[in-house]
Amino acid sequence: MTRSAQRSGRFQLGIDLHSGVPVYRQIIDQVRTGVASGSLSAGDQLPTVRQLAVDLEINPNTVMRAYRELELGGMLETHQGTGTFIANKKIEKNTMERERQLHQMAGEAAARAGAAGFSVEDLIESLRELLPGSGQRR
Repeated sequence: MTRSAQRSGRFQLGIDLHSGVPVYRQIIDQVRTGVASGSLSAGDQLPTVRQLAVDLEINPNTVMRAYRELELGGMLETHQGTGTFIANKKIEKNTMERERQLHQMAGEAAARAGAAGFSVEDLIESLRELLPGSGQRR
C-alpha cells in the first residue's frame, strides 16, 4: 500500500508500507532526494509533524524521528512556533569522499533495481523523472 502527501504543488512525500524500508527512512530519503533534485530548496517549509502523520496515516513519532535525524544532519531547521524548513547550510565534504559516496549509492541502487527485475536503463529513466521540470512524478 502506498500513501502520499502533496506539498506546495511540486513536492510529494510518499511511503510504501510493503517496501521493507522503515517509514522514517523513506521520509528521510525522500527529503534528501527532493533537495538533491531541486524540488526542495533552502527555506522551503515542510509539513508539520502532525499534518504529515495525518496525510500519510502514520504515527507522529515516526515523522518526528525522521525530522530529528534530518535536523541533526544539518538538512532541516526547526523554528519553534513557525515550523520546519530546509536548512540554508550546504553540507561540505571533500571531493574524493563525495565521489566515493556517489559511486556507492549508484551501485546500491543498481543492485536493488536488478534484484527487483529492473534493468539499469529502467533505473536511469526513473532517475530522470526526478529532475525538475520532467513533468510526471511517481
